[in-house]
Amino acid sequence: MLGWRLLVSATLIPLLFGLFYLDQRAGSSAPWLLGLCWLLILRGTWEITQLLTVRNLKPGYPLVCLLSLLICNAAWLPWLVPSLQTGANDLQTLSLALLSVTYAISVLLLFLKNAIRFQEPGQTMEILGAELLGVSYVGFLLATLAELRWVAGPQTGYLALGALIISAKLGDVGGYTFGRLWGKKKLVPRLSPGKTWMGGFGAIFGASLGAWLWLQFTPSLFNDSWSAPAWYWSILFGAIIGVVGLVGDLCESLIKRDVGKKDSAELLPGFGGLLDLLDSPLYAGPVAFLLWKLLPLVTVAS
Repeated sequence: MLGWRLLVSATLIPLLFGLFYLDQRAGSSAPWLLGLCWLLILRGTWEITQLLTVRNLKPGYPLVCLLSLLICNAAWLPWLVPSLQTGANDLQTLSLALLSVTYAISVLLLFLKNAIRFQEPGQTMEILGAELLGVSYVGFLLATLAELRWVAGPQTGYLALGALIISAKLGDVGGYTFGRLWGKKKLVPRLSPGKTWMGGFGAIFGASLGAWLWLQFTPSLFNDSWSAPAWYWSILFGAIIGVVGLVGDLCESLIKRDVGKKDSAELLPGFGGLLDLLDSPLYAGPVAFLLWKLLPLVTVAS
C-alpha cells in the first residue's frame, strides 16, 4: 500500500503542476485553475453531502454545490472583469471582500431556505448545520486556498500555491511513511487509530523538506527579481503547514468517524475520496495565506 500511495502521488502531482503550467501561461485570470476549482466543488460537495446524509442530517446537494460555486466565482470576479482591474493589491482586497460577503449571503440563504421549509421540531437545525458545514468546508475553504494564486500580486503565479501543496502532500507522505515504519504510540486513537506520534513527526519533517526544496529553487522561475528566502523561513513555513495539515487530516477524520465511514468516498484505492486527498491543503490554506503575508518567503533583489 505504501508503494501504491507513492505511485499515485507521483502521478497526480505532476499532472496537477502541468495544469498549473498551462494556467500560468494563460495570465493572472487563471482560467484553468477556475475550471479545476469547479470540478473539485462539484465532486467535493457531493462527497460531503453524501457523508452527512445520516441520522437526521439530510443536506441538499444542489444548493450546497450552487452556493459553493458562487463563493468561488465571486472570488474570481475581479480577475475576470477588466473594468475592476485598477491595481494588483486592490484586486486581491476586492477578491477577498467578495468572497467573504458571498459566503455571508450563502449563510443567510441557507437559514432562509430552512426557515421556509420548517415543518416540525427535531430536524431543521441538523440539516442547516450539515449544509453550513458543506458550504464552509468545500466552497469557502477552497476559494480561500485559491487566493494563494495572487497572494503576492499577479506575478505570484503558483509559487505560493505550489509551496502549500508540496508541503502538505509531502507532509502526508512523511507522516504515512514514518508511521508505518516506526510508529507505535497512537496520537489520537479514538479519532484516527492509524495516526501515531512518529507519523506526526514525519509529517512535519516531510512538509519542512518540501517547503525548503520548493522555495529554494523555484522563486526565480516566477519573477526574475525573486530569489530564495533564508532557509529557516522556508523550514518554519513547512513545519507550520505540516502541523496544520495534520490537524486538517484529523478534522476530516472527525467527520468520517462521527458518521461511521472509513473514507469520504471510493475514488482511489488507498486514498479514499476527493476530500481525503484535499483534507490537509484545505485546512492549511488560510494559514498559508497568512504566513505569506507575515513571513519573508521570497527575497527581492535590490
